[in-house]
This record gives sequence, structure tokens and C-alpha cells, in this order.
Amino acid sequence: MKPSKQHKQQGFSLLEILIAFSILALSLGILLKIFSGGVNNAMVAEDYTVATQIAESLLAKAGSEIPLKGHQSSGDENKKYYWRLTINPYVSSAEGFDPKSLPAQLYKVSVTVTWGDGEAGSDDRQIRLTTLKLAAKDNAGP
Repeated sequence: MKPSKQHKQQGFSLLEILIAFSILALSLGILLKIFSGGVNNAMVAEDYTVATQIAESLLAKAGSEIPLKGHQSSGDENKKYYWRLTINPYVSSAEGFDPKSLPAQLYKVSVTVTWGDGEAGSDDRQIRLTTLKLAAKDNAGP
């Protein structure tokens, strides 16, 4: 009689299965980290969008609802976004340009919106928008 041939191994060994699951776990971990980073970026972008809308709204109110004169005010929106509005007469640093010679008064309007978790030492975010607005001079005359 001939010696029996060894049966060929069928299937996977335990070691091969463990290595395959390890590779799968690492791949899924990397994918989850990528997706969570994308979600975090989307949330930050939404915060910047809301803060920009608040700042633009306040800039639009300056000159219509808020008179153009020396003014400073602050407030909050939804207890998350804190804003500060400053209106001052414009002072030019350009040589040869005197804003007082204009028939209208130029005002510098600045809005700063800050938000974050409010904890000490945290990285609060902020945006600042600044524009110039014209108003009639109080003592304007011919």
C-alpha cells in the first residue's frame, strides 16, 4: 500500500483571519477619522457663515437703524455669538486727503463677532468686518 497523501489544507488559518481583521480595523479607523474631520470642518464653516451674517446685518443697520455718529454697542445672538459694533469718524492716513473737506462726513464702521465654547484658554474664533459709510454733515451748508 502506498502511504496516504496528506490532505491539503482547506480554508484559512487563524493567523490569516486575525491579520485580515487587523487590516480591516485599521482601514475603518482611518476612514472614520477622515469623515469626522469633514464633519468638524462643516460645523466650523457653518459657524463662520452665521457670524458673517450677523456682522453684515449689523453693518447694514449702521446708518439706517443706528445713527452714524460716535457709537459703540455690543450684544449677543443665541448666547453663542458675541458682537461689538463701533462707529467713529474716519481719520485718513493718506497724505493730501482731508476727509473734513468733503461735503459729507465719512464714518468707519467696524463689527467684531466672537464665538467659541467660552472656556478659559480655549481658542475662541472671531471675524471682523469694517466699512466706510457716508452721512450728511451736521453743519453742512452752502
